[in-house]
Amino acid sequence: MGICDGRVVIVTGAGRGIGRAHAEALAAAGARVVVNDLGVTNDGRDAASGPAQEVVDAIKAAGGQAIANGADIADWEASGKLVAQAIEAFGRVDAVVNNAGFVRDRMFVSCSVEEWDAVTRVHLRGHFCVSRHAAAHWRAQAKAGEKVDARIINTSSGAGLLGSVGQSAYSAAKAAIAGLTVVQAAELGRYGVTANAIAPAARTRMTEGPFGAMMKAPDEGFDVFDPANIAPLVVWLASASSAHVSGRVFEIQGGQIVLNDGWRPGATVDKKRRLEAEEIGGLVAGLIDEAPTPIKPYGAR
Repeated sequence: MGICDGRVVIVTGAGRGIGRAHAEALAAAGARVVVNDLGVTNDGRDAASGPAQEVVDAIKAAGGQAIANGADIADWEASGKLVAQAIEAFGRVDAVVNNAGFVRDRMFVSCSVEEWDAVTRVHLRGHFCVSRHAAAHWRAQAKAGEKVDARIINTSSGAGLLGSVGQSAYSAAKAAIAGLTVVQAAELGRYGVTANAIAPAARTRMTEGPFGAMMKAPDEGFDVFDPANIAPLVVWLASASSAHVSGRVFEIQGGQIVLNDGWRPGATVDKKRRLEAEEIGGLVAGLIDEAPTPIKPYGAR
């Protein structure tokens, strides 16, 4: 008996890297897994069905249960069919792990609207589409009197929480995902659904460029940036054991988990009257002096 025994989990972008590690770990923990992947390159081009099926074959060879899906998760109709496929194949869906994405790194002043739209589409719209279809299914179940114990597990990023130079579109999408997560948690709890997000740091195709040297596998000892290090948290979040946790964002790297504190009110001034433009500079200076020094975005000097 594994911690996810009998549960049905959709994992998007599960053909490689972190997503593949999620899918294989979930299957090893007893889940029946829908392995979704378009098989695209690191910048979202040249789709292929191979990666998803390879993961399914590996899971089955290890004694697990899985099926492949090649849907574009940011396509409304295709993402609906993905959720329907899970229900048709396994009779239910208990968790959605939104992991799929790609990058087109560019300094903000050089970023084209096409690059911006492509990156925000796969990350933010992709998270919306799959989760929205699953949420509608769970709400219908709850309203029909069925017990629902479901999970949405989103993927943010340190780039979304702090910002990352050269990744304006990616950072914006990942920040929006963190915001989406807390709203999902607040709205869907009444139906028996929790929503949490992870911000993983691991060696993937998306990090091999800017962080390749830093994240290189060591010759010996613990590999801090092994993508498989992220999976245990996702397995637990997908399980029945995590029902009491919702609306949280977890940073995870190696063997370290950090509960991210998020935005909250900080230094404050209140004059109890309408402010004058001429006095704002002095008030802001006082607030900045009182507040902690902000953490710089990744890549900032």
